[in-house]
Amino acid sequence: MNARLQSTQLDPESFRAIADLAYRESGLILVEEKASMIRSRLRHRLQDLGLADFAAYSALLVSEDGKAERQHLISALTTNVSHFFREEHHFETLADEFSKRLDRLRGGGQMRIWSAGCSNGQEAISAAITLFEQYRDVTSLDLRILGTDIDAEVVQFANEGVYPERLLRGLSEDHKAKYFKECAGNDRERHLEVRSDIKTLIRFKQLNLLQGWPMSKRFDVIFCRNVVIYFDLSTQTRLWPKFSQAIGPDGVLFLGHSERIASPEEFDFSCTGPTTYRPLAA
Repeated sequence: MNARLQSTQLDPESFRAIADLAYRESGLILVEEKASMIRSRLRHRLQDLGLADFAAYSALLVSEDGKAERQHLISALTTNVSHFFREEHHFETLADEFSKRLDRLRGGGQMRIWSAGCSNGQEAISAAITLFEQYRDVTSLDLRILGTDIDAEVVQFANEGVYPERLLRGLSEDHKAKYFKECAGNDRERHLEVRSDIKTLIRFKQLNLLQGWPMSKRFDVIFCRNVVIYFDLSTQTRLWPKFSQAIGPDGVLFLGHSERIASPEEFDFSCTGPTTYRPLAA
């Protein structure tokens, strides 16, 4: 494609086509008030593809040839803002859950943790650090952390485990010294790499929450924070039963600070603390 960018205006018809596709593909709600932000985030895609305007871009997206570009669209529109130990009270609860299971784990039991919507990986790594702080020999236990995100680019970033200084917010100097090592970056900014034994606990995978969940085992702890806030009520209502089925009978589900399950009993959950839910029978 060799066309030169002629217009950066996001016309109403193109906006609606992009918004409809984003909703179908990922559940994202794009409102007209955000059109300027959407135009800004997608402009570079038009330039990279050599497209003249948003009409040409939206036409590509809905075509058979646009399948690969839809992933770039979701990556551009998804907000990947996070930091380490965000909402620290959840990690305090995680430490308690781990302590309650420690004897069982030492006896050969399992513990599974899921960071759903893991962004750049800070949440999953914070969980791993929490466990290491409780029990130094964590890697000897049958314990795994799964981090998933719809955005393939942030999953790749998380798998690499190298963080520039600007993404280290929330980490204490003690944690930096104990669980990271200095490494070279591609700029002058300081970079830290996650310690290898932390990495061995975590697997990062791409997953669209609105599609099939391939995991066969139930989770003891699920973090799904600042994810469903971008979904409408209908989409949330479809997700809560899936989380109910994915969590163990004595498990715990964490949501973001501005998220709630409106009627948790309808989905076999009870609210047991700030944005903390457990299976109703627990």
